[in-house]
Amino acid sequence: MKDATVSAGLARNFLQFAVDKGASRGSLLAHGRLTETALEDQDARVSMLAYQALIDAAVDLTGDQAIAVRFSVETRIETISIVGLIVHSARSMPDAMTQLNRYAKLVVEVDVMEAGERFSVEPTNEQIWIVDNRPNPNEFTALGEMAFGRFIGEFRRHFPEMVFALAVELTHPEPPYAAKLAEILRVPVSSGCRRNAMQIAPQVLAAEFDEPNAYVFGLFAERADALLAELERNPTLRSRIEAYLIKHLHRGEVTMEKVAVELAMSRQTLYRRLREEGVTFAQIHDDLRRQMALDYLGAKKASVNETAYLVGYSEASGFVRAFRRWTGMTPLAFRSEP
Repeated sequence: MKDATVSAGLARNFLQFAVDKGASRGSLLAHGRLTETALEDQDARVSMLAYQALIDAAVDLTGDQAIAVRFSVETRIETISIVGLIVHSARSMPDAMTQLNRYAKLVVEVDVMEAGERFSVEPTNEQIWIVDNRPNPNEFTALGEMAFGRFIGEFRRHFPEMVFALAVELTHPEPPYAAKLAEILRVPVSSGCRRNAMQIAPQVLAAEFDEPNAYVFGLFAERADALLAELERNPTLRSRIEAYLIKHLHRGEVTMEKVAVELAMSRQTLYRRLREEGVTFAQIHDDLRRQMALDYLGAKKASVNETAYLVGYSEASGFVRAFRRWTGMTPLAFRSEP
């Protein structure tokens, strides 16, 4: 069996979270035997052992024994992996669980996924539990705590009015930070149990998620497919660049240098060839953002904040300024038009 891995995006975001909490970036990287280059592409893979060493170092350097579960509750999965977009596009909790089980290995890869589902929803004594089926859960206890922390944090953020988690059970012995764990999760936590599981409110399974709260990865993929089809019909350099941008735009970190490397040419050659087509990289990037923003908001299937993220803005304020420049109006006003 091959060694388990996690996404570089997960490791990179945890690294930054620990740095923000006071840890030394250099020390964290050294303990995990990681480099900045290894974490640059969020879809690259990092060994599970390196990720565990990173977490252990963060605990030592910050003095916060609960930093891993705190990270899972306080950060947004859609900024870590495209899995977040897919899960948040679900219409209901059961649908979200289906999508999560299908794509979870893109974030954290464990061997249970070779034979079955990472998470299952099981009724027990007239209660509903989400069970983490990861084998040997006591080998890396933080993974179980973080899994439930991620569920709770995401649900709390997107549906603050709805009761979600009621209790958490963990197989490992009670940790010294047990009180802090319960405080962060805001539910009772029991240790030394026979399984890793989280009790949820039964009404959660019957509730349909409101459209304004759903991320629209399906719409994003549909638009991407259309642009890729256009690329095949019209293989200009601009089209090739758009095809690359469409897959990476939401990361907000696309540069001309990265695109040049992807297209196997120097930055100078890329600049010269675009000039021959009468366009600049900045114009292509800006035009694509504008075009996609109009598509998302015009379809009324994405909120302003969701659209800002999908077209690569980390802050809604920057997106609002750009949208005013493109259209002379605010995104909200445009979305509200009949």
